[in-house]
Amino acid sequence: MATSKINSNEPNELAEATNLNSATTDKPTTGVTAFPIRVKGLGKGVETYAGPPLKLTAQFPADAKGYQYSWTTNCGSFEVNNELIGKVWPKGKPTVWLATQGVESGDIHITVEAKREGTTVLTAQCCIPIREPKSSDLKANFDEKMDGLASQLKSNVDALKSGVAVNLQRAAVPATSDLALWVVIRESTRALGFENYQRFMDLVLCGIDPDGNRLPNGNAVFDELRQNRRFLPFSDTDAYRLLKTATEAFLLVSGGVGGNDLSNFNFRDLDFTELNAREGSLPFDSNRLRQWWSDYLTGVNGASNLTIPYLMLVRNKLRDQPLKSQIFMREDPVLNSNAAERCEGVLRSKLSRPFFLELIWSYWHEEGMLVQTMSALSRRFQNVRSSDRDPLAMLEMDPLRPLNNLMWGFIQDEQHRLTLARRAYEYEHQYGISLFGRAVPTMRPADSRSKFIEAFHRLLQLCVGFFRQDDDTTVRADGFPILNALREVHLVLSQGAHNQFGDLPSTARQEMLLQQWLLARPEFREFLPTRIMVAYPEPWMDRVDAMKSLQGWTDTSVQHFHNLAVHGEQLLLSARYGAWNQPGVIPAQAANWARFWRAEIQSYIHAYRTATGVDLTLPGAVDSTPPSVHLRKRWPRRA
Repeated sequence: MATSKINSNEPNELAEATNLNSATTDKPTTGVTAFPIRVKGLGKGVETYAGPPLKLTAQFPADAKGYQYSWTTNCGSFEVNNELIGKVWPKGKPTVWLATQGVESGDIHITVEAKREGTTVLTAQCCIPIREPKSSDLKANFDEKMDGLASQLKSNVDALKSGVAVNLQRAAVPATSDLALWVVIRESTRALGFENYQRFMDLVLCGIDPDGNRLPNGNAVFDELRQNRRFLPFSDTDAYRLLKTATEAFLLVSGGVGGNDLSNFNFRDLDFTELNAREGSLPFDSNRLRQWWSDYLTGVNGASNLTIPYLMLVRNKLRDQPLKSQIFMREDPVLNSNAAERCEGVLRSKLSRPFFLELIWSYWHEEGMLVQTMSALSRRFQNVRSSDRDPLAMLEMDPLRPLNNLMWGFIQDEQHRLTLARRAYEYEHQYGISLFGRAVPTMRPADSRSKFIEAFHRLLQLCVGFFRQDDDTTVRADGFPILNALREVHLVLSQGAHNQFGDLPSTARQEMLLQQWLLARPEFREFLPTRIMVAYPEPWMDRVDAMKSLQGWTDTSVQHFHNLAVHGEQLLLSARYGAWNQPGVIPAQAANWARFWRAEIQSYIHAYRTATGVDLTLPGAVDSTPPSVHLRKRWPRRA
């Protein structure tokens, strides 16, 4: 193995290594023909003192490929740029640093080796004398460091003169496991949105799947319902019957959470991103969110099924009742079960697969004139004039000809739909709010939640104050007032959670989704004078606004009522199903709840002011007047 040394009399010259490829292989190997080492920054001699690091450069031909290089020394250490030790170096001149601080006087021997396929092909060496530092060396080194410090101080002073940005960050927020429940509620309500519903209907009824998505079990549930029930006693109503059956199948598939068990909920990557954006300084990742959800759920009477703590509290009050899969044997053909069922018991699906749906969604859409729009269109389809100056009487029905079967079935099925009185009584029962109008009968409710509006608006008002505190980074926002307000709303909502609570809201949602789908058909766009240039988030909205404009009902867009419906449902679901009255609930949970739902709370407050004229952010007395009263005052023409 040949070597070459750097001559101390020629400190900055390249020392050429002898090519001994012929000595290590049978035939000459191209690529590495010279192996120089250069020492920089040593002045006139190679000799240096123990102190500053030496800068060494190894040079080799740019076309050398397949070689690995390594540095060794009898003392000191190497720091290689780009971590190139033991790796194939790229083209150029790799530079290494030899740290000589603390090295005693003497000679440092440096060896560089080139290897190919594990075999050393070439070796180059150099020797550098090390002496004790002189006083002049120390002074020069000190002056150099002081010059660098002065330059750094000068740059800092210049930065201060130009201005320095100072930011205060919010104090660390303690994470609570119920955050996972808010994610589940938000995703469940999104799954029931009109966009998913329209995609489901296009796939099941029309076979249109533009996004390549598949809804598992959707077709299977639809086929079961179509074959076993939901027949209408009228001819030429098959199209409407399929539409109604597909809508029911959509609710069965999309309304429940997590398939057969809450623990099966599938969190998406987008959930983690949104959770970080909503909560700010909380450290989130996918595994932690899933772990929170697992920690939040609790077992049902020692069974394998899991449920949320609030439903577990309800189950503990009914310990004497067994769990069952369905009301009666063969009651539900979708389950395909022939197992015998007791006549008494608690449905397991109500605990392990709750239906996150609120009737307030239907209330706000009804106040937004969705149902009234379909009623006016139904009368016009039957050639019935609603008044002496009915604006629809001047419109030609020809554009609706392709919808003949659907409209015919919708009209004939009116006797099987919820009546206005049924919905109005349930609004009173659950929320203490009512409807006004010529078609609304005189109400004589036996039970009403008269405290709901006051409690809910008080919660929203406290949230506004909490947001002001939370935005001030010099103050730690207190979540205790919000916790007390949530407990009050939760108590009022739970008092109305019986009788028609489970069935009527889902039936009302099914009927109104069906009406939205019909109005979203392009035939109604041609029939009603809609505004094409207004960008509505959902295609049925401009039809409702067009009807309101024709009839002179109100000039408040249905989009605001839709926001009240969607965001009001999410807020009430989180207040209803959170175990707020448990002794172990802490103010941090209420604070996290407010931060998570901040966008929905502020959107609800804005939409409420736009629709009713009442600003819920004002301090002082809380508005407890039912919204229908405010709407009636702003709409003098409404009877």
